[in-house]
Amino acid sequence: MTGAGDERGDLGAAALPGEVSLEAKLRPESLDEMVGQNRLRANLAVFIRAARERKEALDHLLFHGPPGLGKTSLAHVVAGEMGAHLRVTSGPAIERPGDLAALLSNLEPGDVLFIDEIHRLSPSVEEILYPAMEDFQLDIVIGQGPGASSIRLDLPRFTLIGATTRAGMLTSPLRDRFGWVTRLEYYPPSDLERILARAARVMGATLAADAQGEIARRSRGTPRVANRLLRRVRDFAEVDGGGEVTCKVARYALERLEVDDSGLDRLDRTLLLTVIEKFDGGPVGLDTLAAAVGEDRGTLEDVVEPYLIYTGFLDRTPRGRVATRIAREYFGILER
Repeated sequence: MTGAGDERGDLGAAALPGEVSLEAKLRPESLDEMVGQNRLRANLAVFIRAARERKEALDHLLFHGPPGLGKTSLAHVVAGEMGAHLRVTSGPAIERPGDLAALLSNLEPGDVLFIDEIHRLSPSVEEILYPAMEDFQLDIVIGQGPGASSIRLDLPRFTLIGATTRAGMLTSPLRDRFGWVTRLEYYPPSDLERILARAARVMGATLAADAQGEIARRSRGTPRVANRLLRRVRDFAEVDGGGEVTCKVARYALERLEVDDSGLDRLDRTLLLTVIEKFDGGPVGLDTLAAAVGEDRGTLEDVVEPYLIYTGFLDRTPRGRVATRIAREYFGILER
């Protein structure tokens, strides 16, 4: 679950500091509390039950998919179901092999180590991780130059959970060491409505059923976006709507937030119009497109594009990005 694009208008980026505690409360604590991803949850329940019956650590897991779909939440759920302690870090935070060695050497038997953005680990750090994942051993080099020596330490059996939005950037040796690799998919509106209903109860908000459906429909198939929109809509309800989140208040708030009926926000529309009008529908390279819309390449690739491609507004081709017929129809622009 990456934090690219904090300045986006879609409210789909990482949580602001004041919202972290609320997001923790909204996070499910067990597989039964989780909504959606039914096939993933069913398989995971089998693996967890088998590991617990064997009194073994769960195999290493890799979750990949667009941001905001619950990869971090799943790590918390797995640790809870296994009765294990969860240690959380991220690829960019592990700068040197010694950083990873310190983490691994402090693990207790059965611990779950969660590495977000695992595709951003450096090659030298990955080299330390291979024997740790496969043989539960840690190679430490002592000294430098000709006098350097290596010692191997035994590690307790632990579970590594990796999360990434870019599975294609993982090296084959790292990917092959995970016991199960699975992708999280976008959520249908019906699942998002259930997530919103639970979030409203946790937040103590009064959420009308039709408002629930309105927010779910515009939430880009993403629980993080749904919860974030609910918080902002609740703000409008408290200030302008008497406290209750009605459908009328929800529509008004979402219009103010520039989130349309298709779940597209200002940056989505700007990107599509730029491809259509400035580059004649494409193809256009990602770097050129990022410069044209004034946004970071990583934000476009990790946060904006996946949903536009999923919904058929944008195509990613070897020559660049192309606006589809659906995008032209959306703006009422006829193809030349």
